Amino acid sequence: MVPPKVKCLTRIWHPNITETGEICLSLLREHSIDGTGWAPTRTLKDVVWGLNSLFTDLLNFDDPLNIEAAEHHLRDKEDFRNKVGDYIKHYAR
Repeated sequence: MVPPKVKCLTRIWHPNITETGEICLSLLREHSIDGTGWAPTRTLKDVVWGLNSLFTDLLNFDDPLNIEAAEHHLRDKEDFRNKVGDYIKHYAR
């Protein structure tokens, strides 16, 4: 009846994921402002699709969890991409 606890174990530079792994994704919230929060009818597939969206097209710069990463992206997109690449090389082994 409650949303699953999901955490990113690999350190990542992302506006919606903190460096300690907390994830900001509305469907993982019990109560969501946009009405897309957790419901007992949701499945693991919904969670996986939501997480996939964070890495493809659902970057949220209006309400970021990692404000520094969001500001970095808005300030210098190329340097942001370079830092993402550095994190991947260093932490995603």
